[in-house]
Amino acid sequence: MLVFGRMIKFSHTLFALPFALSAILLAHQTKSVTLSGVFWIIIAMIGARSAAMGFNRIADAKLDAENPRTSDREIPRGEITTTAAIVFVCLFSLLFVLASAMLGKICFYLSFPVLFILFFYSYAKRFTWLCHLYLGFAISLAPMGAWIAITGNIEFRIVLLSLGLMTYIAGFDILYACQDIHFDRKAGLFSMPAHLGIRKSLWIAKILHLVSFLLFLLLYPLFDLGTVYILTILIIAALFIAEHKLIHPDDLSRINIAFFHMNSIISVTLFAGIFTDIVIR
Repeated sequence: MLVFGRMIKFSHTLFALPFALSAILLAHQTKSVTLSGVFWIIIAMIGARSAAMGFNRIADAKLDAENPRTSDREIPRGEITTTAAIVFVCLFSLLFVLASAMLGKICFYLSFPVLFILFFYSYAKRFTWLCHLYLGFAISLAPMGAWIAITGNIEFRIVLLSLGLMTYIAGFDILYACQDIHFDRKAGLFSMPAHLGIRKSLWIAKILHLVSFLLFLLLYPLFDLGTVYILTILIIAALFIAEHKLIHPDDLSRINIAFFHMNSIISVTLFAGIFTDIVIR
């Protein structure tokens, strides 16, 4: 199973899971939350993300084999067969649907379009340079789904959290895509760096992260959060600034530090801030 964990980069679950857990905490202010509910939300998250990443690896297997940066991934080098990967995707898709069903009829019915949205991302970069925003949108369904699982409805304020996650994900995905600019152009793939160039793309990523920061800030009055949350937002602002300081149009060598480390810290920091604020008050 370790090889499948590497294939889907299971450790990257830290990017979205804290947002889903944050949604649970915020929902708990108005609706009681059970341990069973939390358990099935986490299982649903694992199932959805694993299925989506597995599908992406299958869809991109040929491209990954041609790209020097990704040619050593598990499917291109033959460590995992396409058939095994398909079985993996089917099993985790079923796990996601099962977990959704355990959370109620609404979640069960929504699980099917959600899977379609997640899978479709793998093809977005083949026809639009807005693929980064689409990825952000797909992942932003996590806190909204957790909220629906707990409350049974959608509120404007939770949409803001999801939009904050969307712009956060889209911004750092643009940064990550900068390292593939030459391959994307050669392969005819659409990405913002390939379409607009690195300098413009980095500015757009900065704007998206500014929007993300402002959306997170809006949660303060909407959810009646306190001083701890404000301090958390200031820390996140500093992390965003540090992330963009690491990357320069003429020096992309530190993209992995910004992508893997800074972003996982940001998402965990947001959850820790909301959790601490609610517990203290």
